[in-house]
Amino acid sequence: MKKFLLTVIAFSLILFNSFSIFSAPKNKETYEYLDLFGQVFDRVRSSYVDDVSDQELIEKAIDGMLTGLDPHSGYMNEEVWQEMQMDTQGKFGGLGIEITMEEGFVKVISPIEDTPAYKAGILAGDFIIQIDDTPVFGLTLTEAVELMRGKKGDPITITISREGVEPFDITIIRDFIKIQSVKYEIYNDIGYLRITSFTEQSEDGLKNSIDKIKNTLNNKERGFILDLRSNPGGLLSQAVKVTDIFLERGEIVSTRGRERKDIKRYRANSGDNTNGKPLIVLINGGSASASEIVAGALQDHRRAIVIGTQSFGKGSVQTIIPFQKSNSNDESGIRLTTARYYTPSGASIQGKGITPDIIVEQGEFESYDYRSYSESDLKESLDKEEVNENNDEDAELSEKEKRLERDYQLKRALDLIKGVSIFEESLME
Repeated sequence: MKKFLLTVIAFSLILFNSFSIFSAPKNKETYEYLDLFGQVFDRVRSSYVDDVSDQELIEKAIDGMLTGLDPHSGYMNEEVWQEMQMDTQGKFGGLGIEITMEEGFVKVISPIEDTPAYKAGILAGDFIIQIDDTPVFGLTLTEAVELMRGKKGDPITITISREGVEPFDITIIRDFIKIQSVKYEIYNDIGYLRITSFTEQSEDGLKNSIDKIKNTLNNKERGFILDLRSNPGGLLSQAVKVTDIFLERGEIVSTRGRERKDIKRYRANSGDNTNGKPLIVLINGGSASASEIVAGALQDHRRAIVIGTQSFGKGSVQTIIPFQKSNSNDESGIRLTTARYYTPSGASIQGKGITPDIIVEQGEFESYDYRSYSESDLKESLDKEEVNENNDEDAELSEKEKRLERDYQLKRALDLIKGVSIFEESLME
């Protein structure tokens, strides 16, 4: 078994690193470490406190090799591989959170909108320190994911560490999740577009939403807001296509690997679906990966004003590489970081993120319960009675108005669109 493992691993190294078995100095050191791996494998197999199958040991060894390189690389067994296929199609089972590993704990990049985790109040930046009765510290990201997966309807209790408060438990009911990638609303004469994640549905969903807004407003829309807040990313190809919807020309993103030949550039095709109308992009700390590609490209081309808070800073590209066992149809694979991506200006986002043009923290910067006063409120004010008759202070707020009371970033975006639109109209007069 030991010789067999050494042969398989050595053959894999030959394939992926393209080194010749006859380059003695390098191979001698490599085979010494492979021999060490074989010794450790035998010892764990024979002496570990519990009986562990060879398959489990090998899978954990592969996953450890990948996750040890960076938190976004990893091994996917047959079950995880199948679920990954559903993820990119916009439907999967689980809690609905995008996660990474940081300081030995699971960190939430972003909860996905309209999922059990989102409804339970999980926030970007939360640390998951325990899953049911199992402490997270010491687990790999793959092991943590496996613990959180389960059947629809099964409850799971996770312990959350959040800055400023004591750790607390949240119980979530697992569900089968189907993501509606794009949603839209209309605020007076402004189109609001929300992308929750970048799946195979994103481009078509965005185009359809823009068409519906334009038809509803008879092509008299003032502009658009593209909300990428708490969007954990997704497919690079969809990020490029979504950006292309708003650009006439120019580079969208470039990816660079180990060699110069690995440089790829993605460019926009002619045709702006919004006809150059004012565009605001909303981002926050949960906007990652593909979201940052879109925001960075539109910002660099000065096609949009980006407002909100600093984005997450995931600027690496993962390639999904499938593997199939020689004696079965079971398919597994690895997620391997193969490149970094750069905005059109040549800036790397990795570890830095996108800095908004206008930084707007979320929250109620102004108290909406605050009673404002005007001339008409003064005692014996002229025309006081007439003015008050026209002010229905007891009128109920609409759902959109209630949302704007809570969502300060969106309110600022709407105000900014109006201001830009009025300014552009004045230039045309």
